[in-house]
Amino acid sequence: MAAAQQKPIPPYAKWGTLAMKKTQERYPHAKIIDYLHVGRVTGLQSTTEKFKLWLKDEKKEFGVFVDIEFNPATNQVINITFRETTR
Repeated sequence: MAAAQQKPIPPYAKWGTLAMKKTQERYPHAKIIDYLHVGRVTGLQSTTEKFKLWLKDEKKEFGVFVDIEFNPATNQVINITFRETTR
């Protein structure tokens, strides 16, 4: 019997979950249909995880870039920003 190999949980996973939760709160009538981790930017005082989510509502499909800035020592969220895109 072949055993399924488990992949390790990526370090951005908890931030991706938060990005989806906050996006759903901001766009309650839209459905998240795709998710992409764009990358991580590490600064002197904070780190930012960047995501792109693709949403669909009754009228249109659109993308939302979500940046979550946090303190890497405490994991405390500093700021979450949203930017809509048509691509």
